[in-house]
Amino acid sequence: MITFFLQMRRTIRVLWSLLKDEETRGIAGVTAVVLLSGTLFYANVEHFSYLDALYFSFTTLTTIGYGDIYPVTAVGKIFTMAYSIIGLGIMASFLAVVVKKFEKIRFKK
Repeated sequence: MITFFLQMRRTIRVLWSLLKDEETRGIAGVTAVVLLSGTLFYANVEHFSYLDALYFSFTTLTTIGYGDIYPVTAVGKIFTMAYSIIGLGIMASFLAVVVKKFEKIRFKK
């Protein structure tokens, strides 16, 4: 249980440092915009609930892709292909910045 709290403390510290750094704020903002655009598209075109649309956008961009929900319209399928190609690079950049911050904090000690 102590390990859990220590890890949560480290995670909160990293998230706080992300907000302070201008580079990470920028990539976090771009990531948020990409997730929001996917969420709005899937909610309006595929008629997913907003939570399902966000969930689908997130699982698509992180390449998890459970397959429990998926686009059924031709426009939705085409958008998903383009969204995946564009969004994967952005999500990978965001995750790389977060991991870099974790490592920086870890090696400070």
